[in-house]
Amino acid sequence: MNVDETELPGLGVRKDFVTASGRRIGVVELREGETELFVSTWDDPDTCQASIPLTADEASTLGNLLSGQHIAMRLAEAHREVPGIVTRQFSITPDSPFVNQPMGKAQIRTRSGVSIVAIMREGEVVPSPAPDVVLHSGDLLVAVGTQEGLDSAADILRNG
Repeated sequence: MNVDETELPGLGVRKDFVTASGRRIGVVELREGETELFVSTWDDPDTCQASIPLTADEASTLGNLLSGQHIAMRLAEAHREVPGIVTRQFSITPDSPFVNQPMGKAQIRTRSGVSIVAIMREGEVVPSPAPDVVLHSGDLLVAVGTQEGLDSAADILRNG
């Protein structure tokens, strides 16, 4: 995928690419630290069809969702031939009892048999997270296990 990067004097940097459907999608990273998501036509990136300003937290969450989906899809493909194994993503909500707590406190593997294989945080991947990794609101956990185990893990992360 070819990503075009364009300096916008006095404003920041535009980074975008053309999708298979012929639309241009990208972000403008403003010098003040703000981010704007935009969609335009393939032939004219200055003709904006949609624009969404994002806070730093929103941009980070969107990055986590997109990156986490890519990781989950790759894991699902790898486990496709293993009967009974499923991949799922869990978002750590602000009201989770495990916010700002080490992941090991939830005892996910012991209580549900589910393995947390990665954490997506602020656009970064934490692979094979150790039990002492502290969970933050907005983290996206990528988990592998049985359907029943994943349902149990979801309940644990929501309710303790």
